[in-house]
Amino acid sequence: MSKLYDDSHRKLQRQFDTERLADRIEQRLFRDHITEDDRAFIERMDMFFLATANAAGRPNCSYKGGDPGFVRVIDPRTLVFPNYDGNGMYISMGNTVENPHVGMLFIDFENQKRLRVNGVSQIVAPGSVDPLYPEAQFVVKVSVRQVFPNCPRYIHKLQRVEPSRFVPRPGTRTPVPGWKRADWACDVLPAGDPARAKEE
Repeated sequence: MSKLYDDSHRKLQRQFDTERLADRIEQRLFRDHITEDDRAFIERMDMFFLATANAAGRPNCSYKGGDPGFVRVIDPRTLVFPNYDGNGMYISMGNTVENPHVGMLFIDFENQKRLRVNGVSQIVAPGSVDPLYPEAQFVVKVSVRQVFPNCPRYIHKLQRVEPSRFVPRPGTRTPVPGWKRADWACDVLPAGDPARAKEE
């Protein structure tokens, strides 16, 4: 019995004669925990893509970025990452309240490597992790179900130019993004928002 493939996957594997290959990948590469190599890879990444779906199954994919190590591996079956100030829509995070299943895709574009992590998420208080994440609204804790690398063949080789100056960092004042001062946004910012405080 496969832990990775459902009937819909098998149907396409049989159509294109890849069932044997898919089984070999599951046997050799698929795991239900984070290895030390996985941990080293995840914790040196400064971004990942997060897949969520609402209760009706409608999907959403979002980019999450921070400094290297902003995703922390707590143990082989648990990782955490912060939710920083954003545009206030909470589409991805709201989805996890309805449907906690998430997919995380980590890509190293410079060294052309990628790793998938699937699991079950939970929103927890920012003070529940140590060390604290500066300016985190809350922390997302993921109980890992599946971990597996992907073929890097189609990853375009890119070079990092500079980190985002908006990532919260200890001892540094985080700048206010320009869009928060735009006419369409400045009068509806949440109470206590640094951009609103600056205007007042």
